[in-house]
Amino acid sequence: MFKRPILCAITASNAQLSHADIANAAVRANVPMVQLRMKGAFSTEMYETARTLRAITEGKALLIVNDSLEVALTVGADGVHLGKEDLPIDAARRISPKGFLIGASVSNAYEAKKAATLGADYIGAGPVFATKNKLDKPPIGLARLSEVCGVVSIPVLAIGGITLENAPQVMQAGASGVAVISAILDAKHPLEAIRSLMVSLKGVSFP
Repeated sequence: MFKRPILCAITASNAQLSHADIANAAVRANVPMVQLRMKGAFSTEMYETARTLRAITEGKALLIVNDSLEVALTVGADGVHLGKEDLPIDAARRISPKGFLIGASVSNAYEAKKAATLGADYIGAGPVFATKNKLDKPPIGLARLSEVCGVVSIPVLAIGGITLENAPQVMQAGASGVAVISAILDAKHPLEAIRSLMVSLKGVSFP
């Protein structure tokens, strides 16, 4: 299911780009995973956007829905990504179909081991670097990221402040891939930004 290196394009929107724009760019760049992230959105709005992204990614990329297991299952997404305040991983596993992916957000090795034990298929570790998307959370840095990667056998995606320049560093720390928001959303040419990230990741020699 997961082949290193993994690039997860997390969708967001601004005055110029929609969630669908990011998803379309990701698919054109052959990104393996797209994650819908709509913090604070109403369920109906998230559902409609998730339906659109499912149509875009169907047969081309995994679609992961952030926070909402209900929306993920309803639109036929490939998985859900759960934060610390969302439905517990083991509870989500019990009501999910076979093959459904569950990701979990962690910030240290203890949380990573717990998530893996409860049945997570992959981990999002971070924020690794400072990021405007998680202003309330201090960066964990490369050393703690390496600790997280060292205690689990499931894939670890580094998230938070990931750029073209520092992506190779997180891979060398043991990550299986990266999940990015701003590096795509803030780029003048999102498609080229994604392609550059893919090239950068594929050029890394894994530990």
